[in-house]
Amino acid sequence: MSAQKILRLVGNVVRQTGQTLDAIGLKVQGKYGYKEGVPTHQTLQSYQGKRPTLGPGAFVAPNASVIGDVKLGSNSSVWYGAVLRGDVNHIVVGNNSNIQDGVTVHVARHNPQGKVAPTTIGNNVTVGHGAIIHAATVEDNVLVGMGATILDGVTVQKGSVVAAGAVVTPGKTVPSGEVWAGNPAKMLRKLEEEEAGFIAQAANDYAALAAVHAVENGKTMEEILVDNARRVDRARRSLDYDSHMGVERDPISREIISTATHT
Repeated sequence: MSAQKILRLVGNVVRQTGQTLDAIGLKVQGKYGYKEGVPTHQTLQSYQGKRPTLGPGAFVAPNASVIGDVKLGSNSSVWYGAVLRGDVNHIVVGNNSNIQDGVTVHVARHNPQGKVAPTTIGNNVTVGHGAIIHAATVEDNVLVGMGATILDGVTVQKGSVVAAGAVVTPGKTVPSGEVWAGNPAKMLRKLEEEEAGFIAQAANDYAALAAVHAVENGKTMEEILVDNARRVDRARRSLDYDSHMGVERDPISREIISTATHT
Protein backbone atom coordinates (compact mmCIF):
# COMPACT_ATOMS: atom_id res chain seq x y z
CA MET A 1 0.00 0.00 0.00
CA SER A 2 1.40 3.40 -0.96
CA ALA A 3 2.16 6.09 1.61
CA GLN A 4 -0.57 8.23 0.08
CA LYS A 5 -3.24 5.58 0.62
CA ILE A 6 -2.02 4.91 4.17
CA LEU A 7 -2.27 8.62 5.04
CA ARG A 8 -5.78 8.83 3.60
CA LEU A 9 -6.88 5.75 5.54
CA VAL A 10 -5.42 7.01 8.84
CA GLY A 11 -6.92 10.45 8.23
CA ASN A 12 -10.37 8.98 7.64
CA VAL A 13 -10.15 6.96 10.88
CA VAL A 14 -9.15 10.05 12.88
CA ARG A 15 -11.94 12.16 11.38
CA GLN A 16 -14.56 9.50 12.03
CA THR A 17 -13.30 9.11 15.60
CA GLY A 18 -13.67 12.85 16.11
CA GLN A 19 -17.24 12.76 14.85
CA THR A 20 -18.05 9.87 17.19
CA LEU A 21 -16.55 11.67 20.20
CA ASP A 22 -18.50 14.82 19.35
CA ALA A 23 -21.74 12.83 19.24
CA ILE A 24 -20.97 11.23 22.62
CA GLY A 25 -20.14 14.59 24.19
CA LEU A 26 -23.36 16.10 22.86
CA LYS A 27 -25.36 13.24 24.34
CA VAL A 28 -23.69 13.69 27.73
CA GLN A 29 -24.52 17.40 27.71
CA GLY A 30 -28.15 16.60 27.00
CA LYS A 31 -30.40 19.66 26.83
CA TYR A 32 -27.42 21.89 27.63
CA GLY A 33 -25.57 20.84 24.51
CA TYR A 34 -25.39 22.81 21.31
CA LYS A 35 -24.91 21.14 17.95
CA GLU A 36 -23.35 23.38 15.36
CA GLY A 37 -24.95 22.70 12.01
CA VAL A 38 -22.95 22.58 8.81
CA PRO A 39 -24.69 24.54 6.03
CA THR A 40 -25.30 22.36 3.01
CA HIS A 41 -25.38 24.18 -0.29
CA GLN A 42 -27.67 22.74 -2.93
CA THR A 43 -26.88 23.73 -6.49
CA LEU A 44 -30.35 22.75 -7.71
CA GLN A 45 -33.06 23.61 -5.19
CA SER A 46 -36.78 22.93 -5.23
CA TYR A 47 -39.25 25.66 -4.34
CA GLN A 48 -42.88 24.90 -3.56
CA GLY A 49 -42.75 21.64 -5.46
CA LYS A 50 -41.01 22.99 -8.55
CA ARG A 51 -37.47 21.90 -9.33
CA PRO A 52 -35.05 23.12 -12.01
CA THR A 53 -34.72 21.05 -15.19
CA LEU A 54 -31.53 20.78 -17.20
CA GLY A 55 -31.14 19.87 -20.86
CA PRO A 56 -28.48 17.49 -22.17
CA GLY A 57 -24.95 18.78 -21.71
CA ALA A 58 -25.97 21.61 -19.39
CA PHE A 59 -23.45 22.62 -16.73
CA VAL A 60 -24.19 24.24 -13.37
CA ALA A 61 -21.16 25.15 -11.24
CA PRO A 62 -21.07 23.62 -7.75
CA ASN A 63 -21.51 26.94 -5.92
CA ALA A 64 -24.15 28.37 -8.23
CA SER A 65 -27.79 28.40 -7.10
CA VAL A 66 -30.58 27.43 -9.47
CA ILE A 67 -33.85 27.58 -7.59
CA GLY A 68 -37.44 26.64 -8.35
CA ASP A 69 -39.12 26.94 -11.73
CA VAL A 70 -36.03 27.21 -13.94
CA LYS A 71 -35.43 25.49 -17.26
CA LEU A 72 -31.90 25.35 -18.63
CA GLY A 73 -31.46 24.30 -22.25
CA SER A 74 -28.99 21.95 -23.91
CA ASN A 75 -25.29 22.83 -23.61
CA SER A 76 -26.06 25.94 -21.58
CA SER A 77 -24.08 26.83 -18.49
CA VAL A 78 -24.50 28.58 -15.16
CA TRP A 79 -21.15 29.61 -13.74
CA TYR A 80 -19.64 30.02 -10.29
CA GLY A 81 -21.60 32.15 -7.85
CA ALA A 82 -24.49 32.82 -10.22
CA VAL A 83 -28.08 32.77 -8.92
CA LEU A 84 -31.19 31.94 -10.96
CA ARG A 85 -34.20 32.23 -8.66
CA GLY A 86 -37.48 31.12 -10.15
CA ASP A 87 -39.77 31.51 -7.16
CA VAL A 88 -42.64 33.92 -7.89
CA ASN A 89 -42.41 33.24 -11.63
CA HIS A 90 -40.41 31.10 -14.04
CA ILE A 91 -37.05 31.41 -15.79
CA VAL A 92 -36.21 29.86 -19.15
CA VAL A 93 -32.70 29.75 -20.60
CA GLY A 94 -32.36 28.43 -24.15
CA ASN A 95 -29.69 26.30 -25.75
CA ASN A 96 -25.97 27.05 -25.88
CA SER A 97 -26.26 30.09 -23.62
CA ASN A 98 -23.98 30.99 -20.73
CA ILE A 99 -24.81 32.74 -17.48
CA GLN A 100 -21.41 33.74 -16.17
CA ASP A 101 -19.92 34.13 -12.71
CA GLY A 102 -21.87 36.22 -10.21
CA VAL A 103 -24.87 36.85 -12.48
CA THR A 104 -28.30 37.30 -10.87
CA VAL A 105 -31.43 36.29 -12.78
CA HIS A 106 -34.75 36.87 -11.08
CA VAL A 107 -38.41 37.40 -11.92
CA ALA A 108 -41.49 39.35 -10.82
CA ARG A 109 -44.99 38.11 -10.21
CA HIS A 110 -46.41 40.74 -12.54
CA ASN A 111 -45.66 44.20 -13.89
CA PRO A 112 -47.64 47.41 -13.13
CA GLN A 113 -50.06 46.52 -15.94
CA GLY A 114 -50.79 43.17 -14.32
CA LYS A 115 -48.97 41.06 -16.94
CA VAL A 116 -46.94 38.08 -15.77
CA ALA A 117 -43.24 38.85 -15.62
CA PRO A 118 -40.97 35.82 -16.02
CA THR A 119 -37.44 36.00 -17.37
CA THR A 120 -36.68 34.43 -20.74
CA ILE A 121 -33.17 34.13 -22.15
CA GLY A 122 -32.84 32.75 -25.66
CA ASN A 123 -30.31 30.63 -27.52
CA ASN A 124 -26.62 31.49 -27.95
CA VAL A 125 -26.77 34.26 -25.36
CA THR A 126 -23.75 35.37 -23.38
CA VAL A 127 -24.44 37.08 -20.05
CA GLY A 128 -21.22 38.55 -18.68
CA HIS A 129 -19.91 38.42 -15.13
CA GLY A 130 -21.96 40.19 -12.50
CA ALA A 131 -24.87 41.19 -14.73
CA ILE A 132 -28.45 41.40 -13.46
CA ILE A 133 -31.50 40.37 -15.48
CA HIS A 134 -34.83 40.93 -13.76
CA ALA A 135 -38.22 39.97 -15.23
CA ALA A 136 -37.02 40.65 -18.77
CA THR A 137 -36.75 38.99 -22.18
CA VAL A 138 -33.40 38.48 -23.88
CA GLU A 139 -33.76 37.02 -27.35
CA ASP A 140 -31.32 34.84 -29.32
CA ASN A 141 -27.72 35.76 -30.17
CA VAL A 142 -27.39 38.58 -27.65
CA LEU A 143 -24.36 39.70 -25.65
CA VAL A 144 -25.01 41.22 -22.22
CA GLY A 145 -21.83 42.85 -20.95
CA MET A 146 -20.27 42.52 -17.52
CA GLY A 147 -22.12 44.35 -14.77
CA ALA A 148 -25.04 45.34 -17.01
CA THR A 149 -28.53 45.60 -15.55
CA ILE A 150 -31.67 44.72 -17.50
CA LEU A 151 -34.82 45.64 -15.61
CA ASP A 152 -38.49 44.63 -15.58
CA GLY A 153 -40.31 44.46 -18.87
CA VAL A 154 -37.25 45.04 -21.04
CA THR A 155 -36.94 43.22 -24.34
CA VAL A 156 -33.47 42.82 -25.83
CA GLN A 157 -34.08 41.75 -29.40
CA LYS A 158 -31.97 39.18 -31.22
CA GLY A 159 -28.53 40.08 -32.48
CA SER A 160 -27.92 43.05 -30.19
CA VAL A 161 -25.49 44.06 -27.43
CA VAL A 162 -26.02 45.60 -24.02
CA ALA A 163 -22.64 47.05 -23.12
CA ALA A 164 -20.81 46.46 -19.86
CA GLY A 165 -22.23 48.51 -17.01
CA ALA A 166 -25.29 49.63 -18.95
CA VAL A 167 -28.65 49.99 -17.19
CA VAL A 168 -31.65 49.30 -19.42
CA THR A 169 -34.61 50.88 -17.64
CA PRO A 170 -38.01 49.19 -17.27
CA GLY A 171 -40.10 48.63 -20.38
CA LYS A 172 -37.43 49.59 -22.91
CA THR A 173 -36.78 47.64 -26.12
CA VAL A 174 -33.26 47.21 -27.45
CA PRO A 175 -33.78 46.72 -31.21
CA SER A 176 -31.97 44.06 -33.22
CA GLY A 177 -28.56 45.02 -34.52
CA GLU A 178 -27.90 47.81 -32.02
CA VAL A 179 -25.39 48.41 -29.23
CA TRP A 180 -26.82 50.09 -26.14
CA ALA A 181 -24.67 51.66 -23.43
CA GLY A 182 -24.84 54.08 -20.51
CA ASN A 183 -27.10 54.72 -17.53
CA PRO A 184 -29.85 54.97 -18.53
CA ALA A 185 -28.88 52.92 -21.56
CA LYS A 186 -29.39 54.39 -25.02
CA MET A 187 -28.38 53.40 -28.52
CA LEU A 188 -24.66 53.90 -28.94
CA ARG A 189 -24.30 52.68 -32.52
CA LYS A 190 -25.18 49.90 -34.93
CA LEU A 191 -23.68 46.48 -34.41
CA GLU A 192 -20.81 45.74 -36.77
CA GLU A 193 -20.65 42.51 -38.77
CA GLU A 194 -17.55 41.22 -37.03
CA GLU A 195 -19.20 41.83 -33.64
CA ALA A 196 -22.15 39.68 -34.64
CA GLY A 197 -19.68 36.90 -35.43
CA PHE A 198 -18.06 37.40 -32.04
CA ILE A 199 -21.39 36.89 -30.26
CA ALA A 200 -21.86 33.52 -31.92
CA GLN A 201 -18.26 32.50 -31.26
CA ALA A 202 -18.44 33.56 -27.60
CA ALA A 203 -21.44 31.32 -27.01
CA ASN A 204 -19.70 28.35 -28.64
CA ASP A 205 -16.47 28.99 -26.74
CA TYR A 206 -18.27 29.07 -23.41
CA ALA A 207 -20.16 25.88 -24.23
CA ALA A 208 -16.84 24.15 -24.93
CA LEU A 209 -15.27 25.55 -21.76
CA ALA A 210 -18.28 24.47 -19.70
CA ALA A 211 -17.80 20.90 -20.90
CA VAL A 212 -14.23 20.98 -19.56
CA HIS A 213 -15.37 22.38 -16.21
CA ALA A 214 -18.09 19.74 -15.99
CA VAL A 215 -15.46 17.01 -16.36
CA GLU A 216 -13.15 18.63 -13.81
CA ASN A 217 -15.93 19.06 -11.25
CA GLY A 218 -17.04 15.46 -11.75
CA LYS A 219 -13.68 13.91 -10.94
CA THR A 220 -13.28 11.55 -8.02
CA MET A 221 -10.66 12.12 -5.32
CA GLU A 222 -8.53 9.39 -6.87
CA GLU A 223 -8.62 11.12 -10.26
CA ILE A 224 -7.72 14.46 -8.68
CA LEU A 225 -4.73 12.90 -6.93
CA VAL A 226 -3.56 11.35 -10.20
CA ASP A 227 -3.91 14.73 -11.93
CA ASN A 228 -1.88 16.42 -9.20
CA ALA A 229 0.83 13.78 -9.50
CA ARG A 230 0.97 14.26 -13.25
CA ARG A 231 1.30 18.04 -12.86
CA VAL A 232 4.18 17.59 -10.44
CA ASP A 233 5.75 15.12 -12.84
CA ARG A 234 5.48 17.52 -15.79
CA ALA A 235 6.86 20.40 -13.72
CA ARG A 236 9.96 18.38 -12.90
CA ARG A 237 10.49 16.90 -16.33
CA SER A 238 11.07 18.52 -19.70
CA LEU A 239 8.58 17.59 -22.41
CA ASP A 240 11.09 15.53 -24.39
CA TYR A 241 12.85 13.92 -21.42
CA ASP A 242 11.26 10.50 -21.81
CA SER A 243 11.82 10.36 -25.54
CA HIS A 244 15.51 11.16 -25.07
CA MET A 245 15.75 8.49 -22.40
CA GLY A 246 13.84 5.96 -24.49
CA VAL A 247 11.12 5.61 -21.87
CA GLU A 248 7.41 5.01 -22.49
CA ARG A 249 5.01 5.75 -19.62
CA ASP A 250 1.40 5.00 -18.84
CA PRO A 251 -0.42 8.29 -19.59
CA ILE A 252 -2.44 8.06 -16.37
CA SER A 253 -0.21 6.53 -13.71
CA ARG A 254 3.07 7.75 -15.29
CA GLU A 255 4.60 4.34 -14.52
CA ILE A 256 7.21 3.13 -16.98
CA ILE A 257 5.74 0.46 -19.21
CA SER A 258 8.69 -0.01 -21.58
CA THR A 259 12.21 1.18 -22.24
CA ALA A 260 14.15 1.27 -25.47
CA THR A 261 17.03 -1.15 -25.92
CA HIS A 262 19.16 1.76 -27.04
CA THR A 263 18.83 5.56 -27.30
